[in-house]
Amino acid sequence: MSVTLGIDLACRTPHVASLADETGRLIWSGRTFWTRAGDLRDLWEDLDCDPTELTVVMEPTRNAWAPVAAWFKRRGAKVVLVPTTQSADLRDYYSKHTKNDRLDSVVLARLPLLHPEGLRTHVGDGPGDPLRRATKQRSSIMKRRSAIFARIDALLELLGPGWYEELGTDYGTASLHLLARYGDPRALVRLGRGRLGQFLIRHSHGQWRHDKADHLLAIARASVELWDGDGIDLAELGLDLAIEAEQALMLSGQVRALDERIAGLYAALDPAQIARTAPGVGPVLGAAITARLGDPHRFASLAAIRSYSGLVPKVSQSGQAEHHGGITKAGDPLLRQSLWMAADMARRADPQLAATYVRLMNAGRHHDTAICHVATTLLTRLAACLRAGTDYVIRDVDGTPITEAEGRAIVKIHHQVDPAIRKKNARGRNPARLKHRTSRVSQESQSAPTTRPAKNHSRTPQVA
Repeated sequence: MSVTLGIDLACRTPHVASLADETGRLIWSGRTFWTRAGDLRDLWEDLDCDPTELTVVMEPTRNAWAPVAAWFKRRGAKVVLVPTTQSADLRDYYSKHTKNDRLDSVVLARLPLLHPEGLRTHVGDGPGDPLRRATKQRSSIMKRRSAIFARIDALLELLGPGWYEELGTDYGTASLHLLARYGDPRALVRLGRGRLGQFLIRHSHGQWRHDKADHLLAIARASVELWDGDGIDLAELGLDLAIEAEQALMLSGQVRALDERIAGLYAALDPAQIARTAPGVGPVLGAAITARLGDPHRFASLAAIRSYSGLVPKVSQSGQAEHHGGITKAGDPLLRQSLWMAADMARRADPQLAATYVRLMNAGRHHDTAICHVATTLLTRLAACLRAGTDYVIRDVDGTPITEAEGRAIVKIHHQVDPAIRKKNARGRNPARLKHRTSRVSQESQSAPTTRPAKNHSRTPQVA
């Protein structure tokens, strides 16, 4: 007899489980247990069934589901993960005005009757996969470092524009070491040309030398002259720059260590490195796409993979009316971000993707929308290659296989967007984005000037 174990997982409280037979009849319900080996063994003994006839249904609650799912999978049970939004809809159908842990476990146990199409066996380790965690960590660190760079930009604006010309905005190791030690321009001037030149040579590995020191000393003197010792404490500003630069150096070191880990883990997971054969997919994006997508064979079709990416549009159809909205943004955000970045580069080397991009842009689509379409196509091709174990092949619009260099040349000649069209499409998006910034509704100060007539509604009747 087939039985279904529905588990409502918790992070800080005991899990709640209910067991139902193949007809949906509850055998027992409301059983509580913790994620401990002893509790799981006791629960297994209470089941008293053939592991091949047991289906365990649960929601992917944070990371609490991973050890429970792995424990049951090792014993031969079928594990099914149900999206939280989907299980919530089923619970509302089952009981509109009641929600508790026991009811949630009962709904999950009766899922084979309520939604048999949702019983897709879970494969992989989820958050237990080290490559999946490493790629997510790298993305998070890069965002934190970008925020630090923005704060450094804001602090350097106080010293004048010359610092941008010499240090740039994508701060390298030498720039960060300089700001960490000599953020106060007066300290930089006191260091002198000789010692500053040696400092730059050491931290830039010879890329910056004494001529760079001359430029830095010139802008440091200009900053000191700008403030002339009054209006700002340059020493305190230097301390603030040092804190930001030291954090950026630490994060940069972590990124380098993660890149080494990711390279090794990706080589073990995808020895043929099929994902990297696609144009625009390098070591970082290839590892991220492979890790966040997981086993491509676990999806029923390529359409299911596209749906998982969240890059497909929302559809609302009734009778003869049909409306396509924005993308669903379901699934994994890092997968979606990596595909978007890869697609923006792949369209420059793959004539077929470039032709799709140009067609959408000529039809009045915004750049971001066109790239989402290209990313969906790129994902479909990559998933098909991963499922078949074959490399990505770049083809011309007539289907002829070509090299990446030939593809770039073809795209440069035949598949370019008119700058006027690109500018026009960008203007169409900006008014919608700036709507609330320019309207009277969003103005915090009612006396601020506006291009629209004021709509003041009197709250008291006017006396004639």
